Amino acid sequence: MCMSHPCYTNKKVKAYHDKKLLKKDLQPGQQVLLFNSRLKLFLGKLKSKWSRPFTIKEVKPYRVMELMDPQSTIHERSWIVNGQRLKLYHGGSIERLTAILHLQDP
Repeated sequence: MCMSHPCYTNKKVKAYHDKKLLKKDLQPGQQVLLFNSRLKLFLGKLKSKWSRPFTIKEVKPYRVMELMDPQSTIHERSWIVNGQRLKLYHGGSIERLTAILHLQDP
C-alpha cells in the first residue's frame, strides 16, 4: 500500500491526534482552571492564559463540563465548556508575573 494514499494518512493522523488527547477524570465539585484561547485579551506575553478557579457543576457526555463561578453573586449562572480546555486546580494562589524596567538616559 502506498504511503500517500488518503485513507492511510487520515487514519494515521487521526490516531496521532487522538493519542495526544488527555483523559481527565473530573468530578462535580472539583475546582478547575479554564484555558482562555482569545489571545486578544492578553496584551502581555507573560500573562497566564488560565482563568481563575471555577467549580464543576455537572459532567456531561463527550467531555462536556458545566461550570459555575464560586465568587459570583448569582449562583444560578453557569456555562458549558469543552473538557479539553480545563485543568485541575490544586489550590494556592495563581502566580502572576510582573516585570518593571526602569530606564535611564546614558
